Amino acid sequence: MVTVIDAENLLLGGVSSIVASGVLAGEEVAIINAEKAVLTGSKLDKKFYHHHTGWIGGMKSVNYRTMMATKADKAMYLAVEGMLPGNKLGAKAMTRLRVYKGAQHEHAAQKPEAIEL
Repeated sequence: MVTVIDAENLLLGGVSSIVASGVLAGEEVAIINAEKAVLTGSKLDKKFYHHHTGWIGGMKSVNYRTMMATKADKAMYLAVEGMLPGNKLGAKAMTRLRVYKGAQHEHAAQKPEAIEL
């Protein structure tokens, strides 16, 4: 059974914390409308995602305004991942998460149940 959560007009962190507890408990969770999630205050401009390419001087930074416009599903995925333990248990829990930018998802055959937050 898959649980579908619609993130439209909901806080990115609030949805992430609910989903993190669900995937940690063993539920399959699909998040739809990730691009319509909201960040409060000035987080869109002041919050950054950093990663390193592995090369010398390869530190890359992207602010969340750009990330939510181009890769909103990755932003939601990283938010949930940050709320899980950094061990094998957390890695196994992340396999139970699916994030979609729009309202379309591929889980109709599993008869998903929608949750209103």
